Amino acid sequence: MRALFQRIAAGLKPDGLSARLLLLTVVFTLAVEVLIVAPNASAFHERWLQDRLQAAELASVGVEALPYSAVEDDTAAELMRIGGVQAVALTEEGVRRLLLQAPNLPRAPELIDLRRQDTVARLADPWRTLVGHPDRSLRVQARPRYRSGDFIEIVTPAEPLKQELRAFLLNSLLVSLLISATAGALLYLCLALLVLRPLRRVTRSIEHFAADPESQPDAPSDRHDEIGRVERELARMQEEVRQSLRSRARLVALGEAVAKINHDLGNMLASAQMTSERLAASPDPQVAKVLPRLERALGRAAALTANVLQYGKSEEPPPQKTRVPLDAALAGAAEDAGLMSGGVRLKAEVPARFVLKADGDQLHRILVNLMRNARQAIEGDAARSADRRGRGVITVTARGEDGFCVLRIADDGPGIPPRLAERLFEPFVSGRASEGTGLGLTISRELAALHGGDLRLVESGPTGAAFELRLPG
Repeated sequence: MRALFQRIAAGLKPDGLSARLLLLTVVFTLAVEVLIVAPNASAFHERWLQDRLQAAELASVGVEALPYSAVEDDTAAELMRIGGVQAVALTEEGVRRLLLQAPNLPRAPELIDLRRQDTVARLADPWRTLVGHPDRSLRVQARPRYRSGDFIEIVTPAEPLKQELRAFLLNSLLVSLLISATAGALLYLCLALLVLRPLRRVTRSIEHFAADPESQPDAPSDRHDEIGRVERELARMQEEVRQSLRSRARLVALGEAVAKINHDLGNMLASAQMTSERLAASPDPQVAKVLPRLERALGRAAALTANVLQYGKSEEPPPQKTRVPLDAALAGAAEDAGLMSGGVRLKAEVPARFVLKADGDQLHRILVNLMRNARQAIEGDAARSADRRGRGVITVTARGEDGFCVLRIADDGPGIPPRLAERLFEPFVSGRASEGTGLGLTISRELAALHGGDLRLVESGPTGAAFELRLPG
């Protein structure tokens, strides 16, 4: 317990939650004091006046028992002293009778009518008595209890009431303050144990994690309330951030390695381009047939390498849009994707002279990625199914729709497993194909987005998969 008090005292900073909680506890305790003391003071004030009224009423009964209601001055003074009043009057059927004569008063008495139900006035009367003049007198009216009549009226000095009220308030204040302080302290300790201490633990965990994400975190508690859920969610998020930081560090190292590889690859591609230029002078017809394809592949590889070296990351340049005939784009992509008449083949069902407004090189990369993935999926399924023998069809259709050119690239392969369909466009996520790094679809979607379009999977099942490429027309 002593250690707990020390930790609480250490956390009482002016802008800390502990200090604010303590301040609120004090404020609420004082508010409770007001709510307790004010009604009690009003009840004591009214009870004191009722006692005086009762004594005066009994004295008036004794006076009226005398012949002609005559009473000597000394006797009247003694009766008023015993009753604590200065005058007694009775009003019956509209007629007011003075039963005990009042002395000459230095100040006019103030009226308090106990017959009315004015809560605000009753709550204010005790405080008016406490701050009133020492010579103040009270003229109190109430219904009689022991006799008939409309109301009985007394005049009583306020100073005795003030003294007794002051003593009562002091005692009540001390008792209620002790009770409220005890309740407030217990409430504060409970909140400190149930809320503040776990929050400090969560705060320390966040601070330690910010200083050293790889530090060993404290195990979350087994609480089942909101704080327990916060601790568990915090631990989960810290672990996710920690994994992300580790992945980022690995990607930084991988980026440095890729930059070095690209630098060396650029030199190799330069040599290959020089060799292709020498081959251009060869009279062999087979060389002349395959040389354009080789030159296009080398040119794209060199451009990609130059971009990586220039930006230090695989950031794509803005597309340079031109009018691209779809038939020619599909033929070039099918050739680079390895489609052939004796194996997986392309079936183009597109309108004649259909033209796209796109970057030719980036469109080529999108189509090659999609066709190569489809070919690899079909061939991989053929390796597991002897009756297929590696044959398959990739069907491409095209249409215009709401200002977009929509290409549908469908295959008759095995489809995409459901567990991968939702994550298919994430980096390093690959389908059934064993080749590749799982970046082809990610890059293709990024290229489509650069054009202001989109690439998405629209169909997948045992009979094949279909992708839809939307580009602004």
